[in-house]
Amino acid sequence: MTVLRDRPATTEAHELGIADTGKAAPAVVIGLDCITGLQTARTLASRGVPVIGIACERTHFACRSRAVGRVIASPTSGEAVLAALAELAGDLRPGHPAVLFPCTDAAVATLSAGRDWLDRRYRLLLPDHGIVERLMDKRAFSEYATALGLPIPRTICLRDRADAERAARELTFPVALKPGVKTGCWLRLAGAKAFKVADGAELLAQYDRCAGWADELVAMEWVVGGEDCLYSCNAYFDASGRALATFVARKLRQWPPETGTSCLGEEVRNDVVLDETVRLFQGAGFHGLAYLEMKRDERTGRHYIIEPNVGRPTGRSAIAEAGGVELLMTAYCDAVGAPLPKARWQTYGHAKWVYLRHDLQAAAYHWRRGNLSAREYLRSVGGPKVDAVWKRRDALPFVLDLWRALRKRA
Repeated sequence: MTVLRDRPATTEAHELGIADTGKAAPAVVIGLDCITGLQTARTLASRGVPVIGIACERTHFACRSRAVGRVIASPTSGEAVLAALAELAGDLRPGHPAVLFPCTDAAVATLSAGRDWLDRRYRLLLPDHGIVERLMDKRAFSEYATALGLPIPRTICLRDRADAERAARELTFPVALKPGVKTGCWLRLAGAKAFKVADGAELLAQYDRCAGWADELVAMEWVVGGEDCLYSCNAYFDASGRALATFVARKLRQWPPETGTSCLGEEVRNDVVLDETVRLFQGAGFHGLAYLEMKRDERTGRHYIIEPNVGRPTGRSAIAEAGGVELLMTAYCDAVGAPLPKARWQTYGHAKWVYLRHDLQAAAYHWRRGNLSAREYLRSVGGPKVDAVWKRRDALPFVLDLWRALRKRA
């Protein structure tokens, strides 16, 4: 474990029962070196919570954020991160266990499996390990959702090429091909969460190319509709499975197109998505941060579950705070036994979230294809919004992210 920086963090503490930052239990953001980690650190620090970051990529722009008082260089999953946490535990104030905020699926899986040791030294907001595995593994979740009658597109798990051949014969195309569990190899080689394949021949060719990138793949029928048909609900559930905070939003654009991650989103009201989120996670006995993405079929109006994310913030968690819902502080306060924030329920304003660099790439892609005019683009990004990277009082990560992108393009 290498400590990259150890200094007081700059905060803009709000009056949320955490006024004395010297006495507040710290939050450990595992996976600081990603957009989700940066936003999590900033949100908690701005509420007066001391933040410690663990990052695998020590040169990542998020590691230069003023929101983080201490940055530790370590792998963010596997035995290495558990060893880093064991070493860090000796530096923490006795009687004030830190709250863990894993920001990647791999970190969630590692912490969940190692909870017997972690529970004695840290506060970990997760349900039983079996529930975590069921919701994280797309094959297990598909079987679980089918048994409960949850609305999911038809899905076939591809354990071998014979399964891929069956999917090529039986599924209605196009189809999304994705890993059962996202691995480091998949993230490194695929460059996207999934592949959209047009027919059976393309499915088999893509399967042959990437079957070794994950232990198991799944093929899911594509739900017809544009990117603005993708809705999500971020939520936090307490130990009894009760929803303490919820926030619904939808994508407007994503990068890469069709199979990437959101780069522009807005808050909306969608009671179908909200109700299905609560039904799914309460029914599973879930505890912790939860996220459900659904897509509305533009032909029928029916909503289908695309995927859940469990135990961690997401890239668009920050839109909840922009919309007046203290999602992450609700989780933190529940963990440390502090009074819960009053702002926990959506009032359906007009907050937006944007990752400007990626959104400009997505806008250029659609403009070149005649799908987006300059006026439509300006209208789409208008109004109150929060940027994934830009922050006036913490501008260095934005500058470094832009510089790295320019160097890479050059």
